[in-house]
Amino acid sequence: MTADTIAGEYYLTGLREMASGFLFRPDGSFQFFFTYGAMDRFGSGKWAQSNGQLILSSRTKPLYDFALVESNTQPHDFINIKMDAANPALLRHVFCSLQTGVEGTWKQMSQYGDVQFPKQQVETISLILEFCPERFSTIPITQQEHNEFTFRFEPTIMEVFFENFSLQVKPDGLSGNHPLMEGDVFSYAKQ
Repeated sequence: MTADTIAGEYYLTGLREMASGFLFRPDGSFQFFFTYGAMDRFGSGKWAQSNGQLILSSRTKPLYDFALVESNTQPHDFINIKMDAANPALLRHVFCSLQTGVEGTWKQMSQYGDVQFPKQQVETISLILEFCPERFSTIPITQQEHNEFTFRFEPTIMEVFFENFSLQVKPDGLSGNHPLMEGDVFSYAKQ
């Protein structure tokens, strides 16, 4: 198949309450989208054809999805972690851990975008946004004596990144994995 015959829009089939798909262009670029309720995720990159498959790659994923804006010492006897976010609706969907994400150590931020831990030396802070469970950031802390930490979202937090992601070319569309859902039997119909 040629780039011109592959080019087009492909939509995920067989699932309710969500929409997802790819737009493949003849120039070898692609766009991806995923919508579930009020959540939208997106991605883009380049595609190539190899042995009946499309191989998708995008730019390199950033190391962290959160940035440490400020840290200092305050006169309280607990660790306080805060989010500085333009969209306050996201604040309750951030979870933090001081133990590199070990199960049972995660705490959910309040509606005000803060969470407290017992006073301790902090070597790392792990953060995750509930809507991006595959995007887990563990940020090293250099000022371990500090007890107040403020973070912000990186602009790419909702972006989906691809690294040698493959889809099988079929007569009626594509099949293979989905970049955000578990399983390997997804079908994408060409429109």
